[in-house]
Amino acid sequence: METQNTKTGITNAQIAKIVVGVIAAIVVVILAFNCAYQVKEQEQAVLLTFGKPSTVSDSGLHFKIPFVQEVKKVDTTIKSFTLGYDEISGNVIEDESLMITSDYNFLNVDFFVEYKVSDPILALYATESPELVLKNVAQSSVRTVIGNSLVDSVLTTEKGQIQSDIYDMITHKLDQLNIGIYLVNITMQDSEPPTKEVMEAFKNVETAKQGMETAINNANKYNNEKMPAAEAQVDKILQEAEATKQERINEANATVAEFNAMYEEYIKYPAITKQRMFFETMSELLPSLNVIIDTGDGEITKLLPLSSFADFETTTGTVQP
Repeated sequence: METQNTKTGITNAQIAKIVVGVIAAIVVVILAFNCAYQVKEQEQAVLLTFGKPSTVSDSGLHFKIPFVQEVKKVDTTIKSFTLGYDEISGNVIEDESLMITSDYNFLNVDFFVEYKVSDPILALYATESPELVLKNVAQSSVRTVIGNSLVDSVLTTEKGQIQSDIYDMITHKLDQLNIGIYLVNITMQDSEPPTKEVMEAFKNVETAKQGMETAINNANKYNNEKMPAAEAQVDKILQEAEATKQERINEANATVAEFNAMYEEYIKYPAITKQRMFFETMSELLPSLNVIIDTGDGEITKLLPLSSFADFETTTGTVQP
């Protein structure tokens, strides 16, 4: 037998139905909210079924089975951290920044590391803290590459190559570890000696190097300006030497030809040739002297001018006493 509330006029059965209806509505609302989930633009969601990863959802509205499936969202934006300094205060962290080069010099070197999630499931479950693993891998790779580099390379000339080598090493190690994140970029921020005195010494060395490069450039410029003229002068000297050489060869050939001609005449007329050679030599040495001809008996018979004698010899081919 139903009892009735005398004040409201509602029976206990009706109250029970209202309570059940309210509970049902609350359950429906809870189920409705647990059936759908929203994934933002820069997120991915891992859907777990009975605690086991099953699918990965991209941005948008998705549905799941309440109390059976669970959703864990992963931020897929590019994240970053620093090595060697505090990003907020800018203070140097020497435990991270202090390194030694291959030529046994100490340097403070700091880096800015950027990374991104490549696999949400691995990023959630492969390791407890992927960022910590990446940070350890980055520190190890940085110290390895810096330790194999010269101090001058780290400070000045090969920063780009060093960054590239570090990037390749970190990427290779992350591929082996397979923790669901990848390296976007690593940038060398600063590299400097750990003390002011050493820093000043390095600056002086750098200034000296720049001075050396300037001197070398000036020397090359002077060399480029003077070399064409010097080469032209060398060519001129060589040409003159070659001409002189050819002239001397021609003179020598002419002298040899003259000697051979004289020798042929000498073979034909030895006495006359000897006498002619004597007169020719005397004409070269004493051109104004008259020729004195001795007959051989101690008496001088004639005084003949050399020119007349030469003309006479040329005409007759003989010499008369």
